[in-house]
Amino acid sequence: MSWNEILDATALEQARLVRDGKLSSEELVRVYLERIERLNPRLCAFVQVFPERALKAARAKDDERRRARDPLPPFHGVPLGIKDLNVVRWMPTGFGSRAMPHPILPIDDQTVAPLRRAGFVILGKLSTSELGAMPVTEPDTHEPTRNPWSPAHTSGGSSGGSGSAVAASMLPIAQGSDGAGSIRIPAAFCHLVGLKPSRGRLRNQFGLPDRRILYTSGPLARTVGDAAAMLDVMAGLDEGRPHWAPPPPRPFRALAEEKPRRLKIRFNTRSPLGPTHPEIVAAVERAARLLGELGHDVEPGPPPEGSLEEFLPLWQHLTAQMPLLRRSRLQPITRWLAQPGRTLRARDMEALQAKLEARFQPLLAQAELWVTPTVTQPPPLVGAFRDLAPADAFAAAAQLGAFTALFNITGQPAISIPLGLTTAGLPMGLQLVGTMFAEADVLAVARQLEEAMPWRDRHAPEL
Repeated sequence: MSWNEILDATALEQARLVRDGKLSSEELVRVYLERIERLNPRLCAFVQVFPERALKAARAKDDERRRARDPLPPFHGVPLGIKDLNVVRWMPTGFGSRAMPHPILPIDDQTVAPLRRAGFVILGKLSTSELGAMPVTEPDTHEPTRNPWSPAHTSGGSSGGSGSAVAASMLPIAQGSDGAGSIRIPAAFCHLVGLKPSRGRLRNQFGLPDRRILYTSGPLARTVGDAAAMLDVMAGLDEGRPHWAPPPPRPFRALAEEKPRRLKIRFNTRSPLGPTHPEIVAAVERAARLLGELGHDVEPGPPPEGSLEEFLPLWQHLTAQMPLLRRSRLQPITRWLAQPGRTLRARDMEALQAKLEARFQPLLAQAELWVTPTVTQPPPLVGAFRDLAPADAFAAAAQLGAFTALFNITGQPAISIPLGLTTAGLPMGLQLVGTMFAEADVLAVARQLEEAMPWRDRHAPEL
């Protein structure tokens, strides 16, 4: 295989090449490190890269393969990047902020540990918006993270580095986290698959009680198969260590390959937070017709009724939980969010979340699968919100999460898959949302659409 073919291979295909001895992990890591060195100065997807450490780990993976008698883990020797809100042992964690300590700890957090056990070689840390608070990745700790499809535009946020790195083939797959759309928005903007699992499917990265936590982690990948396999790893299914969510009957990787059952699907393209771009509306409607042709019961559904003001206290309280040392060094918009969040009580926020969830459940119960745009608009230009007052900037940016944040409140599984390009050449995303703990339905329908409207051969222009 040529190196272009190897870079175009999925993470699972690369793992098979390493496992079969057709490619060494060291060779694979070297080619990605070379791409990072060439492309990252323009895209700013990585905030820290540790080449010597990664190469040492890759050589150890190659030694393990030569000595192995038992089956190797599913992603043995494959490169990975970790979002800089997560703790990776002996790597600083910056949180995209000048106001936070940057601890270097001898442990992996509970998101990273199973990824390391799955055989991944961690190359470094990926950029995030400050404290993960914004849906664009423009902290003041480094240059803005840019979109490989058009570097003048954002790659989204807060997992913007994850989206940019995979779309630019600086990684075959990446980890992200999602509190209001922070995996799905970069996936939509970067022509990727981005999965937010059900609440309770993954352990909280810090070991916190997670019956009401808005955020969770998940994969950003180029294919549904890679995303499903990484979910198995992150959820502890391949190790027999599932979290409190009911375990699936078989691994999600296998369930994603099965033909989905006939589902009752509702689709919606309207949001109370703002208009949806007409090209995105048309693309979602085409996908809905296709789902009907594939045998599902598809009808339009009403939009949920809600406002930014109702969700805002939940986000303010979450932002304020970070252990900040110097609040004065926060970016203005993050400080605007965190300051009132300090006065909000956890029990009041739990009651608010439960109230909102109860209000939306009758509408959401109308279908087994909801289909919406992932984002109402194509990716905005870098700096689009920079010169606005904090309240105005957040209100404008929050429209990017108009279709995603609801499902962090309810905890339902949701995936963004590529929906093609606008006439301007910018990616669009389609969101599929399942009932609670029904990742299998979400993945199987996403895989069905992947076959019916293939996207894998569509690549960002070479920079």
